[in-house]
Amino acid sequence: QLQLAESGGGLVQPGGSLRLSCASSGRSLKNYDIAWLRQAPGKAHEGVSCISFSDGGTHYADPVKGRFTISRDNANDTVSLQMNDLRHEDTAVYYCLADMRDLCASADTRFNGRDYFYWGRGTQVSVSS
Repeated sequence: QLQLAESGGGLVQPGGSLRLSCASSGRSLKNYDIAWLRQAPGKAHEGVSCISFSDGGTHYADPVKGRFTISRDNANDTVSLQMNDLRHEDTAVYYCLADMRDLCASADTRFNGRDYFYWGRGTQVSVSS
């Protein structure tokens, strides 16, 4: 069983930065595709980024390209999401998802939350002046 826990959320001013982290208990994240999705108030879940366990490939949703970076820290067995130049529209609960299948490689599955078996509980990111 894999249990995911997100951390690093908080309140930040527009233009600021936050670094989210996803950690697991029970099993290593090294053999899982990891995705970050977010949900703003009153809206559906939206894909943010993912990283593949097989080749380390990464993908980003258009709204965050050039501002967010996903990476693995194998020493600490975590996956981080570095978020720079944050905007009001980035305000949301951010979820870490994991699955042993190669979901990140396909545009059809990489940001489809229903395809991922494991979900974290989320961390709130608020961007406000």
